[in-house]
Amino acid sequence: MHLVYPAVFSALLFCTGLYGVLARRNAILVLMSVELMLNAVNLNLVAFDVWLSKAAKETLHSGQALTLFTIAIAAAEIGIGLAIVLAVYRNRGTSDIDRLRDTAEGPESDGPDRGTSAAEKTEATA
Repeated sequence: MHLVYPAVFSALLFCTGLYGVLARRNAILVLMSVELMLNAVNLNLVAFDVWLSKAAKETLHSGQALTLFTIAIAAAEIGIGLAIVLAVYRNRGTSDIDRLRDTAEGPESDGPDRGTSAAEKTEATA
């Protein structure tokens, strides 16, 4: 088999995952897209390892070993990421990335006097 087939498939998987990271608003779907991108990298590592081992007649298989480390790191990342998403969902009631704010920020009003200070509000009512 040629190296082109897995390389093109890996590029398509990576682009699909990149689109998912950039376009999705749900945190769980973003995590799934990151996993898709990591699987595309794993496919590239294995494909190039097989291709290089045929060319050099080596049996080291360092690409496959690196793929195992990447899979282990991805499993830990999805476990921690999912725990964070669940904790944020319990505290805030949403997993929408656009609606989440930094924990140091207070809630902002969406009214017409948005951006005015408290002193200006008291002067306006007095």
